[in-house]
Amino acid sequence: MAAFFTVGFSFGQDKKSYPELIKEAADLYGESKFLESGQKYSEAFESLGGKGIITDRYNAACAWALANEKDSAFFNLFKVVNTGRYFNLDHLSNDTDLESLRTDPKWEELIGIVHKNMEKLDQPLVRQLDSIYEEDQKYRAQIEEIAGKYGHNSDEMRAHWQLINEKDSINLIKVSKILDERGWLGADVIGEKGNRTLFLVIQHADQAAQEKYLPMMRDAVAEGNAKPADLALLEDRVALKQGRRQIYGSQIGMDAATGEYFVHPLDDPENVDERRASVGLGSFQKYLSIFGMTWDAEEYKKKLPEIESKQIQFK
Repeated sequence: MAAFFTVGFSFGQDKKSYPELIKEAADLYGESKFLESGQKYSEAFESLGGKGIITDRYNAACAWALANEKDSAFFNLFKVVNTGRYFNLDHLSNDTDLESLRTDPKWEELIGIVHKNMEKLDQPLVRQLDSIYEEDQKYRAQIEEIAGKYGHNSDEMRAHWQLINEKDSINLIKVSKILDERGWLGADVIGEKGNRTLFLVIQHADQAAQEKYLPMMRDAVAEGNAKPADLALLEDRVALKQGRRQIYGSQIGMDAATGEYFVHPLDDPENVDERRASVGLGSFQKYLSIFGMTWDAEEYKKKLPEIESKQIQFK
């Protein structure tokens, strides 16, 4: 998630860090303890003197709205939109977490600010990136259906991946031109969706392109023009392609012989949740549950030499 200021997470030993508090808030939200979640988000912001990452502010608003604490929800949402860098009107308008707020007079004021934010965008470039985004996602959305019908190792699946790779190559040419000429543009120029499109295309590119643009994305994160969580995913991909272990555990593989999912080689498994929290990623167990996996760091460490010795190709 994109930080819009530079913060340091240095605290006394008796205090929890901002990432730790944010993780607790997210976990409470996951347990449907919305009031406690909102309070924990507030505690996190207070630990930074009232500052907070914009995505965390938005998530706090969702927790407060679900707890029916409208004033606190609007307080955080106005913090988000008044940065001048929030443009995702569709998500804001359709997020069911915020349903209780839409009959409040403050809602129209909030939406008005987002409309003004959107007027600042480079509209021709936004439209181009919207088209690229659709090309990137459309065929990937069909993967599970084709795999379920024909199998992951079928001719149909291989043909579909070939189509995806062709589309990725075309998208990379377009996005490389934007990056080379204008740099890694932030959401203040191309909107949240456009900004994410830059990341997705590079994330799906070949190793040479990823290595070329990784330093640019690191600089973009430092400048608030890219999201730390997105950068974490790219860092993991590049690390694995270079034969190193991933840092944040974002890359999951599937054993072709058994059909079982596994975590690609991961460095320092015991502390993966702390690293994930520091960039705005959720708990590792919650992430792995998507794949029907259970996280046990000690058990993983035992299996890690075997995973690495197989030299399973990472794509």
